[in-house]
This record gives sequence, C-alpha cells and structure tokens, in this order.
Amino acid sequence: MSVLEENPDSPLKKRPPRWSDIWLKKTKPLKHVVFAMQLQSLASKDPKSQTLIPHFANIDRTLLLSDELLLKILSKLPLSQRNPNSLVCKRWLNLQGRLVRSLKILDWNFLVSGRSITRFPNLAHVDLLNGCLFSPRNSGILLTHRMVSMQMRYGNCSNWELLEENLLPVEVVDGGLQALANGWPNLRRLVVINASELGLLTLAEECLTLQELELHKCNDNVLRGIAACENLQILKLVGNVDGLYCSLVSDVGLTILAQGCKRLVKLELSGCEGSFDGIKAIGQCCLMLEELTICDHRMEDGWLAALSYCENLKTLRLLSCKRIDLDPGPDEYLGFCPSLERLHLQKCQLRSKKSVRALFRVCEAVREVVVLDCWGLDNDMFSFASVCRRVKFLSLEGCSLLTTEGLEATILSWLDLETLVVVSCKNIKENDISPALATLFCNLKELRWRPDAKSLLSSSLMGTGMGKKGGKFFKRT
Repeated sequence: MSVLEENPDSPLKKRPPRWSDIWLKKTKPLKHVVFAMQLQSLASKDPKSQTLIPHFANIDRTLLLSDELLLKILSKLPLSQRNPNSLVCKRWLNLQGRLVRSLKILDWNFLVSGRSITRFPNLAHVDLLNGCLFSPRNSGILLTHRMVSMQMRYGNCSNWELLEENLLPVEVVDGGLQALANGWPNLRRLVVINASELGLLTLAEECLTLQELELHKCNDNVLRGIAACENLQILKLVGNVDGLYCSLVSDVGLTILAQGCKRLVKLELSGCEGSFDGIKAIGQCCLMLEELTICDHRMEDGWLAALSYCENLKTLRLLSCKRIDLDPGPDEYLGFCPSLERLHLQKCQLRSKKSVRALFRVCEAVREVVVLDCWGLDNDMFSFASVCRRVKFLSLEGCSLLTTEGLEATILSWLDLETLVVVSCKNIKENDISPALATLFCNLKELRWRPDAKSLLSSSLMGTGMGKKGGKFFKRT
C-alpha cells in the first residue's frame, strides 16, 4: 500500500481534476471572460460591492481579445495614431510593429543585431541608404545632398572623400543584406548603397518576391547579382553622382541586366554610361518595359536610335541631362517608339538643334509633352515638336525663351490638342495672342494660362465660355 493510501488526509494527495480545469486549460481568452463574470457576480451579491467596482473598472478589457482580432481593429485606425497607440502597453507595441510595412533604417546595429526583425516582423519596404553611412554622433556639422544626409567631424575635405571615409565596407553591407534576407524573405522593395555581387545574389535567392530595387554606387560587377532577381519589376541604378561618388555602369552592365531582369516595367538610369548597344539590349530583352527614366546620363552619341527597340515603351523621362545626343545619326536610322504616350523633359539643356530634332523624331507618337525648367528651348527648338501630330496634353513651365509666336506656330498644327498649361514663360505675351490662337483656346477642354505674374487672361476669360468644351471648366492657377 502506498503512503498516500495509508494517510488519506495527507496534503500530498493529488486532487482529481475538475471539468472546468480541463475546459479552461488552453483557452486563455475564456479565462478572462469567466473571471469578469465572477467579478460581476460578486459585485451583485456582496453589499460591499462598491469596493469591487473600481477594481473591475481598472481591468484591461482588451485582454479579452485575441491578437488577430486586435490587429484587425488597430489596422483600421489612421496612421497618425500608430505612435500613440504603441505607448499603451508592451502588447500594443508588439502588435503595432506587426502592422509596419515600410522602414528607413538609420542605425546599422539595429539591423544586424536582429532587433529590427523582432520589432518589425512583416516589413515589405526597407531603406538602408542612410544606415550604410557611419555618422559621428553629437556633431555640429551636417552634410546634406539630394540623395543622402549625414553628420561629419570636420569640413576641410571634399564630399567624395567624406563619403568614402564614412561609408560602411562592402563586406559589412553584404552581411546586413544576409541578415535582411533571412529575416524578411517576403521583402518587396529595397534601397541600398555599396553592395556587392555576392550580397545581391544572397538577396535574390532568399527574397523571391523582391519587385523594386534602388542601388546607389552601382557598377557593372554589381549588376551580375541583380540579374538573378528574376521577378524584379522596378529598378533604379545610380552610377556617378557629381561631388559625391564615382561608379561606372556601361554597356556591359546594361547587357547583363537586360538578359537577367526580363520582367522590368520601370527602369531609371542615373549617372550611367553606355551607348546604342546597351539601350538596344534592354529594348530587345525587357519586352515589358513601359517607363524609362534617364537622369544626368554620360552616354555616347547615337544612343537615341536604340529607343526604337523599346516597342512597348509608354513613358520617356529625361531629367537633369546636360546634353541629349550630340550626334544621333541620320533620320533613316533613328526610327521611333510606336507605343510612346508621354515625354517629360525636366531641367535639361536643349541647346543642340540636332539633338532636339532627333528626340522629337523618335517621340513623334507621343500624346503628352511636359517641358519643365529646360534651358535653351526657343522658337526654333520648339518648332521641331510639330512632328508630334497626336499631342493632346502640353505643359510648358519655366521656358523663358519661347515666345507667343513660337508657341502658336507649333500648337496650331496639333488638331487633337485638348489641354494646354503655360506657366512662368515670361516671353509669352497676352498682347501677341492672335485670333487663331484665341479660337484654339475656346476649343480646349482645359486651359491653365499664367505665363507671368501680370497675366490677366484668366480673369478676363471668366464668363466668356472659353475653355468649357467637354464639360471641363477653365481653371485658375
């Protein structure tokens, strides 16, 4: 006979389990419900329930909700309330971290230590640009560039030397990419600088859903790693940046990129070198490419003719280009982009007649033309745009050399023009508006006219019916 059987009053005798214990064993939310019901029962029976009610009021009612249900509730709140909500308690802090999808990392240790993965387990967009720079704390000097912002110890060196001194080594950046790939395999967008081919290959193998990538200080060797990202759709390559760093992207890298990333939809080349061959490879291999942006290019003459190989290209943007194409070649070799709909020129130098003529020739199928703060666009340069017969939307801003006569000579030949925007073009005078141009204004669906600060056309046209065709009224700016 056991010891427990000899002494039935022993405190060591095990009590048979009750049904309520088994039922509530693994049901944490139900325990809170039963507890609340017991408190309510006691409060109704006990004449001294006034002492129980305050304690019951202090109970966290959200403990009765599961994490999944509380996440659905928190996700419906405005973004402006996320930070205050995370201060309620540790549970809400963790739940708010699960709702965050985009993060800009400023401290590299926060990434490699794993704290970022624990704190934000469901990230889809990560920006490592400023995190890859080692900035001394408590420094009174701040260097701000259009791409990066960092603190510095002293100011007696060039920006290029400062960036090279404070940029994390390639091996360290690759290690961070390894930790990032292991922690967020569902990553969709990444911004990084000074990565190598090995680091990007690791990223491509682990993050199969990566769709958008922005690479700074990129070169031809790095593009071998990008070519492994088969599902990449949006790509921005930054090669050479004046005053900050110098890196080479040539036809070799563009060809490697074209053969690997065949699903590209948007491509931006900033500070990249290349020529006809590189752009042609992209046009022939990336059949889904719809948007091409070229910023501050260093391409060789003759590259414009390769745009005709981009058969599905719909948008072409040229930003901050000091030149377009000084020697585009004969017209029979230029061709044109049959699907092109939008041509945007911003802060470009349009001083070469041969370049501007070839550009509009290649883009003769466009329906939307936007020219913003471009130097050198006078009447002769703008006259080359008359070859674009399908234009429906024209926006001119900051074109100080263009006159009313030059504007009229071109847009009167555009029979499909519906929208005209003229802003800050000081040589376009209202006194020079001819009857033919005034008739064109009456037939437009939308007209925004503010060539200078003294323009009175917007107020004088009120009540005349001008600019009301198609049900869209004249808009004052």
